[in-house]
Amino acid sequence: MADRNAGRFIGTAIGPMLWGTTYIVFVQTLPTDHPVLISALRALPAGLLMLLLVRRLPPLRILLPVTVLALTNIGLFFALLLISAARLPGGITATLAACQPLLVALLAWPLLGRRPGMGQIGLAVLGMAGVGLMVLNGGLAFDLIGVLAGVGAALSMALGIVLMEHWRDLAPPVQMTTWQLLIGGVLILPLALLVEGLPLHWETRNTLGLGYLVLFATALSYWLWVGGVQRLGSRVSVLAFLSPVVALALGVGVMEETLNAQQALGVAMVFLSIGLSVWKRA
Repeated sequence: MADRNAGRFIGTAIGPMLWGTTYIVFVQTLPTDHPVLISALRALPAGLLMLLLVRRLPPLRILLPVTVLALTNIGLFFALLLISAARLPGGITATLAACQPLLVALLAWPLLGRRPGMGQIGLAVLGMAGVGLMVLNGGLAFDLIGVLAGVGAALSMALGIVLMEHWRDLAPPVQMTTWQLLIGGVLILPLALLVEGLPLHWETRNTLGLGYLVLFATALSYWLWVGGVQRLGSRVSVLAFLSPVVALALGVGVMEETLNAQQALGVAMVFLSIGLSVWKRA
């Protein structure tokens, strides 16, 4: 049994590691001036692929809450994440988005009536201070829209996670993930076409990059992650920490992104606050 759980734990860890590759693949292979369109084209095909496996559409009675979850967890989250990735180094974007466990603890108070303890509040303050060190620095290629989009992505997903807990009995996790990917893509596609339009040029590398995002960084990663949470429980939440670690490693190692001392301290503070937060909840 221990060996089986260890294998499942490793398999689950692959999900967040694949998420961490999203930023470099997007910047290197896809049109960064079409982040919302790429988000829609990432979510929709992945949802359709997973639908072939679950073979069930959401019942009408739960369509409204599923749509709200799809908007927060997929539509807004994907779009804001890639808007931020187009304007900031991938490691910074990933770290901003990874702040969502801290925001979950704060949002759970008004929405679920679960008051955060002083420790959770302290961790949230530590994380926010780290974000401040990362972005309020003259040495960084500071972009206000990129920072706000990264924080907005974290806030959107945090809200979605809290609402998922509120509506946790609607359907099995894999079905919920499938429906959210499908509906989330449908919701933002018209906006993408209206605001961004279609890219003027589309090359083979664009197709390969999008294919990777759809197959590996979305469909496979979400399937592994949701299945792992379903089998192993909330203790695997600490593995989500691997996403910004991979993104930072790829940014520094492949993209030759650099962090000065202040930014590195900020990243370390955010990682510490997130790590302690998920450790306390696991």
